[in-house]
Amino acid sequence: MTPVELSRTVLRAVRRAVDDGELSVVVPARASVTVPGPGGCGDYATNIALQLARPAGQPPQRVAEVLRPYLLGAAGVGDVVVTGPGFLNISLQAAQGSVALVSEILRSRGQGQGRSGVGYRDGARYGFRYGYVDRPTGQVVQLHAPHEVRAVVVMDVVARVLRSQGVLVRTSCVARPEREWTEVLGVEVDVYGTPEVPAPFEVNVRPVPAAPVDPVALGRDAGRWALLHPAAHDRPRVTSEYLSQREGNPLFRVRYAHARTRALGRNAADLGFDAHPGVVQDVRALEIALADHPRVLAATATQHAPDRLARHLLAVADAVTPLLPTVLPRGEEKPSAAHRARLALAEAAGTVLAGGLSLLGIDAPDHL
Repeated sequence: MTPVELSRTVLRAVRRAVDDGELSVVVPARASVTVPGPGGCGDYATNIALQLARPAGQPPQRVAEVLRPYLLGAAGVGDVVVTGPGFLNISLQAAQGSVALVSEILRSRGQGQGRSGVGYRDGARYGFRYGYVDRPTGQVVQLHAPHEVRAVVVMDVVARVLRSQGVLVRTSCVARPEREWTEVLGVEVDVYGTPEVPAPFEVNVRPVPAAPVDPVALGRDAGRWALLHPAAHDRPRVTSEYLSQREGNPLFRVRYAHARTRALGRNAADLGFDAHPGVVQDVRALEIALADHPRVLAATATQHAPDRLARHLLAVADAVTPLLPTVLPRGEEKPSAAHRARLALAEAAGTVLAGGLSLLGIDAPDHL
């Protein structure tokens, strides 16, 4: 069960409680499902009981206890625990959680699958849509940046992520960006100067500037990562370390992990087997990181913080790395269902890495 499916399951539980007369509320349009916070447990947590407490006229814990048996009866749910002021912590049945998650991610690849040797810059064009919303929200946002390279690059990425979440975005800069910013760093700006008619929701993008160091010398990929990986309130370190192919370079770790997943797919094809989702043991950290991707995209869009997405991709890369040596058969070993399941999980991680890098405007090459 994926986070989106679990959200629907939570809403169905609320609807059944209302139909049975256990709660007197209007069923909300959506239910937030996230990774459990401090003091939580299980695979996911929802604050739906806190959301419904006031309209229900009952304490959040009481609402949570009402909803708990309805969730326990849902397919794919293993256990439900109420913690804190009324959070519902949900544990999924292992096969349901892992297999459905990997299947959903692999379905999101679309025509992006199989473009060997090309690399990925535009996740939406190539079909990497895991974590994207299904339809436009109707929200319109105007992003406005000063004439400063980091601000313009951050604005470019915030616009990409907002669009992935169904928001209509317009971007503007005080003055026309330098030619190197557009040609080398790949930024796109809709309007120059101050918009005459601001959008209903206007955001001024003003991270700590990158000056006096010019990131253009690093090229598109390393230059953008150097500006995007630090939080907006931190001054970026624009150095040649982002060009090095070593473990200490976080950009290299992310791109190398993606390239390894692509290589495994090619090697598996040579051995005559392909990916098939299944249960994989001892990969809970990776599964949690992959399941958390839609929430990270939503938080990146809401908080206008590309650094959240960059750090998340690094967490996915570090979590998938221990899995990679176990994917292919060794010696005289024949490909088994376990190998196919591990390959599917590795390819799912590669899909998330490729899609996330594309939103950052960074290439995800098949070969490094």
